[in-house]
Amino acid sequence: MPDPKSLLDLLADFLSPQPTSPSERRQELIETLREAQTEGLIDADALSMIEGVFQVGQLCARDILVPRAQIDWIDINQSLAEIVKNVIEAAHSRFPVFEGSRDNVIGILLAKDLLRHSTEKDFQVRDWLRPAVFIPESKRLSVLLRDFKDNRNHLAVVVDEYSGIAGIITIEDVLEQIVGDIEDEHDIDEEADNIIYLDNGDIRVKGITELDQLNETLGTHFAVEDIETVAGLVIQHLGRVPKMGELIEIDGIEFEVQRADPRQIHILLARQKTKKVD
Repeated sequence: MPDPKSLLDLLADFLSPQPTSPSERRQELIETLREAQTEGLIDADALSMIEGVFQVGQLCARDILVPRAQIDWIDINQSLAEIVKNVIEAAHSRFPVFEGSRDNVIGILLAKDLLRHSTEKDFQVRDWLRPAVFIPESKRLSVLLRDFKDNRNHLAVVVDEYSGIAGIITIEDVLEQIVGDIEDEHDIDEEADNIIYLDNGDIRVKGITELDQLNETLGTHFAVEDIETVAGLVIQHLGRVPKMGELIEIDGIEFEVQRADPRQIHILLARQKTKKVD
C-alpha cells in the first residue's frame, strides 16, 4: 500500500519548483494516484476526475471546440418566424448570431430571451443579443474555465490566426474533460435512442451503442475481439480517438464523428458509402 506521507510529499513537490520538468512530476503524481486507486485509497471516479484536471491544464480551445461547420447559426437577417423555428429545432440554450458572413458574429442569442419575449410588440432579435466573447484557438482550457467562472459566461467564440471563426466552445465542453460526458438538452437521453434515423438518410449513433445493435440496424457484420461498442470499433480501426468532424470508412460504412473529446467518442453519424459507378 502506498505510504500516505509519500503521496503528500509528491503533491507538495508538484506544487513547488523542482529541477525535474513539470511533465515528469505530473506523470509521477498520476502514477502514484493510480497506485492509490488500486489499493482502494481513492475510487475510480475520483482518479478519473483528477486525471481530467491535469488534462485540462494541457489542452487548449482548438482541441475541443465545436467546428464552425457543426454550429447551429442564427442569421440576423432571417425572419423572426424562421429564427424561432431554428431555435426550437436545434434545442440549444445559446446561439451565435452573424450578419452577412459567419465570420461577422454580432452577438449571442439566448433561447430563453427569444422564446420569452418574441411575442411582444415591436420585438427585435438584435435588441436581445448578448455580447460575444472571442478567444484565440491557443487559449488554455484552465484559463478559459476560470474566465467562464469569473465572468459568468457560458460560451466563447473561437477565432483562428486569420481572425476567422474556427468554432465555439462552452463551459460544458470544458467541464466534460474533467467529469466526463454531461447529458444536456441536445444529447440523446433515452436508452432506446442509441440509434436515430435522420431525415437525410444518415443514422445518428451513440458511441456506447453495442455492435450487435448496429449490425442489426445496418445489416453489417462488425465483429472485433474484445470490442463491444461502435466507439470502440472506430478507435480500434484508427488506433486513436478521432476528432470531431473526422470521417472514417470501415467496411463500406462511413462514420462521421459528431461529438467527441480527447478521451472518448460520444456521437457519430453513420451512412452507407456510395459506390462509384465506372
